[in-house]
Amino acid sequence: MLLTLLSGLFSSCLIVFAGKHLKSRWSLLLPILPALLFSFFAAQVPWIASGNQLAQHFNWVPSLGVNFDLKLDGLSLLFALLITGIGTAIFIYARSYLKGHIYFDRFFGYLFLFMSAMLGVVLSDNIILLFIFWELTSISSFFLIGFNNDNIDSRKSALTALSITGLGGFFLLAALILMANITGTFSISAMIDSKTLILDHPLYPLVICLLFIGAFTKSAQFPFHFWLPGAMKAPTPVSAYLHSATMVKAGIYILARFTPILGGTDYWNYTLMTVGGITMLYAAIHALFRIDLKGILAYSTISALGILTFLIGIGTQDAFIAAMVFLLAHALYKATLFMVTGIIDHETGTRDITVLAGLKKVMPPVAVAAALAALSSAGLPFTLGFIGKDLVYEATLHSPLTDYIWVLTGLAILTNIGLVAAGFMAGIKPFVGTLPVTLEHVHLPSRSLWIPPLILAVLGLLFGIFPSFAGDYISMPAASSLAAVFISKHLQIWHFNIILVLSIATLLLGTLVYFFNKPSIAKLNKLAKFDHISPQRIITGYANDIVRFATWFTNLFHNGYLRSYHLKIILFAEALLAYKLWVSGPIKLDVWMLTYPDIYEVVIVAVLIGALYIIVTTPSRLTSVVSMSVIGYCICLIFVIYSAPDLAMTQFTIDTLSTVLFVLVLYKLPGFINFASKKILYRDAFISLGFGVTLSLIALKAWSEPISREVSNFYGENAYLLAKGKNVVNVILVDFRGIDTMFETVVLSIAALGVYSLIRLRLKSSERE
Repeated sequence: MLLTLLSGLFSSCLIVFAGKHLKSRWSLLLPILPALLFSFFAAQVPWIASGNQLAQHFNWVPSLGVNFDLKLDGLSLLFALLITGIGTAIFIYARSYLKGHIYFDRFFGYLFLFMSAMLGVVLSDNIILLFIFWELTSISSFFLIGFNNDNIDSRKSALTALSITGLGGFFLLAALILMANITGTFSISAMIDSKTLILDHPLYPLVICLLFIGAFTKSAQFPFHFWLPGAMKAPTPVSAYLHSATMVKAGIYILARFTPILGGTDYWNYTLMTVGGITMLYAAIHALFRIDLKGILAYSTISALGILTFLIGIGTQDAFIAAMVFLLAHALYKATLFMVTGIIDHETGTRDITVLAGLKKVMPPVAVAAALAALSSAGLPFTLGFIGKDLVYEATLHSPLTDYIWVLTGLAILTNIGLVAAGFMAGIKPFVGTLPVTLEHVHLPSRSLWIPPLILAVLGLLFGIFPSFAGDYISMPAASSLAAVFISKHLQIWHFNIILVLSIATLLLGTLVYFFNKPSIAKLNKLAKFDHISPQRIITGYANDIVRFATWFTNLFHNGYLRSYHLKIILFAEALLAYKLWVSGPIKLDVWMLTYPDIYEVVIVAVLIGALYIIVTTPSRLTSVVSMSVIGYCICLIFVIYSAPDLAMTQFTIDTLSTVLFVLVLYKLPGFINFASKKILYRDAFISLGFGVTLSLIALKAWSEPISREVSNFYGENAYLLAKGKNVVNVILVDFRGIDTMFETVVLSIAALGVYSLIRLRLKSSERE
């Protein structure tokens, strides 16, 4: 399994050096890797379906309990098959869709990176490892959503998506760390055994609240849903892969993965049912008003994600089965519809359903794929979508909330009616009717564009006619992972009971809505009147307030004057140290411990004070620099007197070098500008005296405290044994400087990348102006 992750990451890096060759016939090699990965995971299906798991353990940071642990069970297998299987179709599709694009190689580099990140999320059995890959999906999706970087809307959409999902990632990390602190482990498998410990902990409500924010932002749940329609500015292969089958399902995966650990409580179930119920109905209604094909698919995707959250919230075995079957069905038909939309846009130049019609005459295979996907989305019998919707109704009717069974079922019915109509709007409407004269030039695209969606659409049909494979080998093992018990249930083509009646009624009512609903720009404009109370406007308003506050704060504390920065740093340090002195109690100092200074100490201090006076009064930079060096040499003498010759030599060397450099740089500069008023001088003098007094009190406080030799004894005993150093002071310096140097190296590396980017930057003439 480790190789499945590294192969994608390695391929992404390889494209940086070999990307130019991929713009030729070598691009045929691109789909090979996802196809091989799909074959690997498909080969594990019989083993996982038998109730087994695959696990791999690699030491990473064992001292912190952070290891590279991977696990393949029913849930992760379902997602891995979708990531690699639909990924293979997307790689084939995108190869033709983006043919000739200037950034062709860059796109596939991002796509490989995203595929590996998603595999890392679903295969991780360590929460820190999971979070790293989780954030990597956000970063790689940012580049994919903003791929058309010359378009301001694409850049804005990418930033919005990254902001929302990145904020969710912060809350998710907080939840994961709290869980680790409660259970004492970073292993997800080990946390399952500590479920009672988490549920009984007083921080349990906070943990699930933080986890919910992380999952809801990623899976576009209300009120964080608005980033997903905006992300439709991305190229269609991105929408088909990220926003139907993979990334938006990552939030659903998190909820499913942690259901055996955190689920089963009223807090968990009611929250998920409420948020999922609002999301699925809200988005289904919004989809009916859209005229852009991608807009319709975006809102219907949000609605489907709401259904999955809603089912996980119900929390029964029937609901878990329904969620996994519906997830598989949705991934197949939604990826198909997105790719069909890309074909339409690619060939006609528009996605407006009010002007599209009759395309079946010029693109019959595409029309077949779209029709099969739309019928699966609508829940026509003998499609996997029909079985999925049947199971949704079965889950609501068998809900433990007996008093609200028909409320839950009614909510599901209304949502599915909207999804039926939305599916027909996206998959049927552009292909029926009379072909407009303006579209007579349209022709069937290359086979690599229409074969992938056709295969996915046919799979949705085959799984509906022969549901045993999709059920017994894929969906049931995934549902077993959610329930934490082995589930054995065979899917049926249909139920001869009230569920079949509800399914047929949903299909008929959805068809009526499709025929009577006439979306238009006028209706969209009427809907826009409510934008001022929309979640997007409210959250964006708060974000703008934060930006305004940040601007004010930055201008206040970062005005560009070095003296201002010094003043604020000293004030903050002085206040912090004074507060610490205040709360630590009085200084218990025996005055008899103090000794009279020797004459040479008095002389050194007198010279130091004289040099200090010259510094604050001289108008010459050169005199000021020389006086500062005098202060440094006085400190060197104090080090010598108090038996610290090594520090004295270090101080002497640094002061000498600094003085020489300052003189060389500042010799020809003009004198100081005397602009400071007496008020400013008095203020600075007061702050300086306060800082000096505070440090003196701290020194006296430290002197009065009883000596604790625990730290010195530890270094004395272990300096040579562990660090192979006989000088304890040097060992301490090396330990701390090693960490410091590591971060300095990171900073310098980032700076080097920035400099290299500027050197390689090629601006157009208009941009230079």
